[in-house]
Amino acid sequence: MDKPRASRWSAPPRPPWEEPPGRAGLTLKGTALGFACLGVLFPLWIVLITSVSSKEAISDAGGLVIVPRDFTLIAYKELLSGGQVTRAAIISVGVTLVGTLFSMTVSILCAYGLSRPGTLGHRLILMVLMATMFFGAGMIPTYLLVQTLGLTDSYLALILPSAINIFNVLVLRGFFMGISSELIDSARIDGAGDVRILWQIVMPLSRAVIAVITLFYAVGYWSAWFNASIYLSDQNMMPLQNVLIQLVQKQEIPLGLGQVVKAGPVSRVGVQMAVMVLALLPVAVLSPFVQKHFKKGMLTGAVKG
Repeated sequence: MDKPRASRWSAPPRPPWEEPPGRAGLTLKGTALGFACLGVLFPLWIVLITSVSSKEAISDAGGLVIVPRDFTLIAYKELLSGGQVTRAAIISVGVTLVGTLFSMTVSILCAYGLSRPGTLGHRLILMVLMATMFFGAGMIPTYLLVQTLGLTDSYLALILPSAINIFNVLVLRGFFMGISSELIDSARIDGAGDVRILWQIVMPLSRAVIAVITLFYAVGYWSAWFNASIYLSDQNMMPLQNVLIQLVQKQEIPLGLGQVVKAGPVSRVGVQMAVMVLALLPVAVLSPFVQKHFKKGMLTGAVKG
């Protein structure tokens, strides 16, 4: 026998956030998202088109090109011909790869140790690490420490002072704590040690959060410029971001491009835009591959922590 249909007054109305949106709401949301995307993509479009435009097209447009005309890759050819920009890009890639590997290794080891309840002094160590999120030594004591350790004018000064981000360690720790303790205990019964458990059980189950934190560290190293500006005095050791600052803010032409910009077919604005594209390219290429892990990695690590 069929159950009688309930009256529409027998249950309270659905909350507003559960009701299907109307046509006006969908139109408003679509318009707002469209303007937001346009506000992000339009400046990138100007930078990209200007970087591949000829000197005459940039001059006719008054500095920034919106409508494509007279495509040329002469700016990229001159930048990557072995001058300061090429060397700076190689330095940035090397610092990013080595720094990310070092930071991830230390962060994973620290997070795994803090996630095990029987670790000696893990609560005290955790509180000390969390205190560094709110209290810092300051710029001058940090510089004196780096100078005392002999790290000035070395690439280690670009890695060690900012190698560990405590927030990333806490996210990893929260994810590791969510892994079944029975699974780890069974591995210990089978004779597995902590290194094997971490390498063969914990890390494969944590690929999502590890991918997200790796991207965070990589973007941080690639975009960093402050450490190089205060710890390095040799212009030949500067990473790409510092060369970009010199080119855009200080209007200084990179070494080896002065004569080409003054008398050649390359515009100063075109060189500036080309360096910006080179600085943005790695992040723009890598982000879509890690995007699918963001929701699972960040939310799971934060909720279970």
